[in-house]
Amino acid sequence: MQEILQTRLPYEIDPAHRLPGTRPLDEAQWLLRDEAFAGQMALREELLSTRRDDVLRLSDRARPAADELLELVLDFLKGDPGYSRTGEVMTRPDGVAVTIDRADPMGTLGLLVQEDFCLLEKAPDEEEHVLTGAVLCFPASWTLAEKFLHPMIRIHKPVAVYDENIAKRVQRLFDGVQVGKPLWRYNYLHHGNPSLYQPQSESRKDYANYSKAPQTYIRSERQTMRRLPQTRAVVFGIHTFILRRAEAAE
Repeated sequence: MQEILQTRLPYEIDPAHRLPGTRPLDEAQWLLRDEAFAGQMALREELLSTRRDDVLRLSDRARPAADELLELVLDFLKGDPGYSRTGEVMTRPDGVAVTIDRADPMGTLGLLVQEDFCLLEKAPDEEEHVLTGAVLCFPASWTLAEKFLHPMIRIHKPVAVYDENIAKRVQRLFDGVQVGKPLWRYNYLHHGNPSLYQPQSESRKDYANYSKAPQTYIRSERQTMRRLPQTRAVVFGIHTFILRRAEAAE
């Protein structure tokens, strides 16, 4: 069981936190880099090399959004002194050189930053946003294959609290995401397994009780939402934190 841990969360936990619990996000804080960077990035490289079909999906429909997202991230990284770029090669803060492969925008993104990214799009004849592309190296008890090309309420099966009322609220939230006004939220769960890569099928009968191990870790996802100005897709970013409970303020 591989431990790649942070020692702190960059936000305070609110005991009264309720879904969807969103708040405005400073664009300068869109992507984070923390003390687990090197370990998380090494694992991302391994997963994209050995389990690519499990952690990356991109529909033809989402290709323009993926291209736009890659350019947005590259522009953002200009402001991070830990990164340097020479031509089409980006050197990360851990010294690893990543070739910017424009034929593989989601794969390139997965090798550049700690965030996972999901692309959600809504056509005029659709009632909900649909998951049309993603690089998801650190799933928490779900699989990309079972959610890909499905709408939001289907994506959240079988989460018990995600009822029709929550679904409507979340869809209004995604409809309301404006260009230049990103949002963020977090979740916060006790875990017995510190692994970042924890896929789990919906078909498992013990889905709601997947871990019998002592809950000695905290897993928290900082989730961001921003609308791409050209394609109008919503980018759902996920930065995963795992800490020992003894080090987390609860």
